[in-house]
Amino acid sequence: MTEIEIKKVTVSDIDQLQKIGRQTFYETFATGNTEENMTKYLEEGFSAEKLTTELNDHNAELYFATLNDNVIGYLKLNFGQSQTELQDDKGLEIERIYVLKDFHGKKVGQLLYDKAIEVAKEKKSDYIWLGVWEENPRAINFYKKNGFVEFDKHIFKLGNDEQIDIMMKLKLNN
Repeated sequence: MTEIEIKKVTVSDIDQLQKIGRQTFYETFATGNTEENMTKYLEEGFSAEKLTTELNDHNAELYFATLNDNVIGYLKLNFGQSQTELQDDKGLEIERIYVLKDFHGKKVGQLLYDKAIEVAKEKKSDYIWLGVWEENPRAINFYKKNGFVEFDKHIFKLGNDEQIDIMMKLKLNN
């Protein structure tokens, strides 16, 4: 296996971002949700307009994990006012780490996570936080393994279904 590369996503990558976003979200959550709610979320959450806004946001950064120039995963980070909830200048939010199912267990998620830590240190963040669906034990275990602890819960709306996300935080030693 050739080396996996992490590279910053730009507006010119929007088609690839939309494709990887929809595919990984579907692979991760389709079995636990209705087709109707999934379709609605995939159309709205990964519309070209929404992704363009995210890519043009100076308080957000997106990164691809690529293997042989194929996108196999991605990461979305938010800072300051672009964070979905806390909006603390001392915090950095990991909004998304998604990896194609075929690459689960191959350290792709860990590489994207390591990039998030690198960016957090560059930004002199005191902590990293995120929300993870309570019915996604794989992700919860991944974050616990990396030192995250639960600190709250919030509602995530998928279509017309209100779901509970566990909010987790990792204090950084800068």
